[in-house]
Amino acid sequence: MSMSRRTFLGTSAAAVLAAGTMTKGKVFGANEKIGACVMGVNGRGGAHYEAFTKSPDSEVVALCDVDEKVLEEAAHRIEKVTSKRPKTYTDIREALNDKAVHVLGIATPNHWHSLAAIWAVQAGKDVYVEKPLSHEVWEGRQLAEAAKQTGRIVQHGTQSRSEASWRRDLALLQSGEIIGPLYMARALCYKRRDAVPIAQDQDPPAHLHWRLWQGPASEKPYNPMYVHYNWHWFWHYGNGDIGNQGVHQMDIAVWGLNKGLPVRVFSAGGRYTYEDACETPNTQVATFTYADGTLLQFEVRGRWTNKEEDVCVGNLFYGQNGYYVGGKGFFDADSKPIVIDESKYPKPEDINHFQHFLNVVKSRKQEDIHGNALEGHISSAHCHLANIAYRIGRTLEFDPQTETFKKAKDANKLLRRKYHPDFTVPAFT
Repeated sequence: MSMSRRTFLGTSAAAVLAAGTMTKGKVFGANEKIGACVMGVNGRGGAHYEAFTKSPDSEVVALCDVDEKVLEEAAHRIEKVTSKRPKTYTDIREALNDKAVHVLGIATPNHWHSLAAIWAVQAGKDVYVEKPLSHEVWEGRQLAEAAKQTGRIVQHGTQSRSEASWRRDLALLQSGEIIGPLYMARALCYKRRDAVPIAQDQDPPAHLHWRLWQGPASEKPYNPMYVHYNWHWFWHYGNGDIGNQGVHQMDIAVWGLNKGLPVRVFSAGGRYTYEDACETPNTQVATFTYADGTLLQFEVRGRWTNKEEDVCVGNLFYGQNGYYVGGKGFFDADSKPIVIDESKYPKPEDINHFQHFLNVVKSRKQEDIHGNALEGHISSAHCHLANIAYRIGRTLEFDPQTETFKKAKDANKLLRRKYHPDFTVPAFT
């Protein structure tokens, strides 16, 4: 598929989708490398291009970043290691028009994740998208549906999905064989976060394409508080720590319970012990209730804290006959360890999450994806629902079928933002 930038912008979502659906996916020969482009090469993006460079199955053929200084530094590092300089782009629409690009790794700020992934699958590319899959609930559902309709491979960047211990132990939790039926899960995100110095709006630096950085977000003046990391703590671009580090633990909790979306959510918290310009809570408690009454409790502690069951960032599950602590194992009702028979319950292969993505790109087996777009949507949506309940300030009833709140117009307004007209997330449902 080849199209000019102007055509790309002007083509309807339906027309591009039709073209993408006809693309079955390139079949790679035994020695043929998958051409990777990484979008967002600062921070987590470095892990993307390092993984695609080290794998014998892929090579980094392109990089995309709106900060030309960061982009040049990353291209230089790759050239130094591989003796081959990747192409560089500041606009992802131009990178997706590159026929040498087969897969896109997305490591941008959260507000870009869904749109970039949707554009990629429409252009016939497979996608590894960082967590959270979305910035709000509605666009996550659109990405899940776009992946389904185009048949592209979309894997969510929640690495625990490829870890042997989690894959074996969560299957045992779901089976009820060790500690009986589960009635509750807890997810902990205790990471110290300090105040962000207040800064004034100003002109963006010459090397930063500020409009492209904002992408689907509506226009705001540039402020150095946002770039390159502290955007996490502003609703316009980020989702707080529950949607930053926390989405990893949320994904494990949701995966283990296997209940889908909740029917009720409540969240409370705030920014404690300091004052700064940031908006998201540094301390937050959220409770989700599912249709059968099962509970999920999530807790963010961004200040001073003790450990719980010697865990600061992790997961706990509670069953009829005992409990489970991530990284420690199963315990009975008297808190005595339960030894798992490895011969009866062997662990599956432990594999690097990026390499697994590349393996599925080659096999085209959707059922083998570790954390597909729908699973990523459901886990990310939990984070967004908690944040909406926090911002609204009351318990909210939720309909998992329509993915809307019941009798809560104010909350429903936060399920889908107003996009910039040049960067609108297309609808697939």
